[in-house]
Amino acid sequence: MSGIYEEFGVTPGINARGNQTLLGGSTPPPEVQAAMDEAMNSGYVVFEELLRKTGDFIADLLGTEQAFVTSGAAAAISLGTAAALAGQDRDKMSKIPDTSSFDRNELVFQKGQDYTYKRCFTLAGAKLVEIGREDGCTVEEMEAAIGPKTVGIAFYESGLWGDEWVSIEEARALADKHDIRLIVDAAGQIYPLDQFTKTAQMGDVVAFGAKYIGSPHSTGICTGRAEFVESAFMQNFIGFEMAGIQGLARPYGRPYKTDRGEVIGVAAAIRRWFTMNHEERLEMEEAKRTAFQRGLRDVPGVEVTIPNVPQLGPNVVAFVHFDPAVTGIDGHEVIKQLEESDPPIWTRTHDDGGSIGIGVQMLSDEEVEAIVQRIKEILA
Repeated sequence: MSGIYEEFGVTPGINARGNQTLLGGSTPPPEVQAAMDEAMNSGYVVFEELLRKTGDFIADLLGTEQAFVTSGAAAAISLGTAAALAGQDRDKMSKIPDTSSFDRNELVFQKGQDYTYKRCFTLAGAKLVEIGREDGCTVEEMEAAIGPKTVGIAFYESGLWGDEWVSIEEARALADKHDIRLIVDAAGQIYPLDQFTKTAQMGDVVAFGAKYIGSPHSTGICTGRAEFVESAFMQNFIGFEMAGIQGLARPYGRPYKTDRGEVIGVAAAIRRWFTMNHEERLEMEEAKRTAFQRGLRDVPGVEVTIPNVPQLGPNVVAFVHFDPAVTGIDGHEVIKQLEESDPPIWTRTHDDGGSIGIGVQMLSDEEVEAIVQRIKEILA
């Protein structure tokens, strides 16, 4: 039976990677999708009011001063950086991303925390000054790097940094001491709930990926201290439109547009996230992971491990390890054959190709069984 994807020549498959952008990120649960559909079929609204009222609701849940929905965590990082650079200064807003005339336009960043999305801190014109070493950074090293051009600290919060790194609490203290901003990428720090709220309250501006809580893929949350979240809001797409109406110079953030269904989707998703039974959610995800252990335990040369990670947020994974001396093929070949299946099955590479990682949160029980059977067929 042909579906909407097939009508356009697109091949749908089984997502065993989790909330990954390359595969479309997320599938809103029924109650979130229903809220979005209702919003899109209930007429029109003044978008500024929609963003502000839903933002008030989100900020109340997170215990922050202000919030609003963005077009993903990356947009929130970029807008938060713009807020640190410009504050409430309309002239500076109009110049971003050209910050060459700004007194302060540098962000310090722990070198060893290098990661894929640090580029988002520079989109508004900030310059990253990397500090520390590949294996750590001290408070003293970070403080020594703060100079007359420093406007803030760019911080990637993974929830997994050890004592060899400057913690988010220590970064907050340094930011307060030197009157600079703390901009936090906390995209996946959505569980446990106390971690979610604590992280939200640490930064001047904090970015979250709303896809991890069941919102549409292209949504995020910008939250934190009112002075700087308001500056980010002023530089967002609605701020761009309002500035034009008011005869003011337009800021840079016009591309960061959301629609009314997405905004309601984030509000509905975070309401669900704070009221749902997470013990039941984790039990369901654990059952999917152990199903891989049961299903593959008798296959020679195969071992399934379940990592005991301190936070079970966006990436709930089971790892399937292959011994090529027994199986005849390694993880790379298994991944290749899984992706060539009908339907294709997309998994993560792990351990330099010796293993595959299976993100279970997007999988149905039937899809778990289909993956187990397909791996058995490949190794038969």
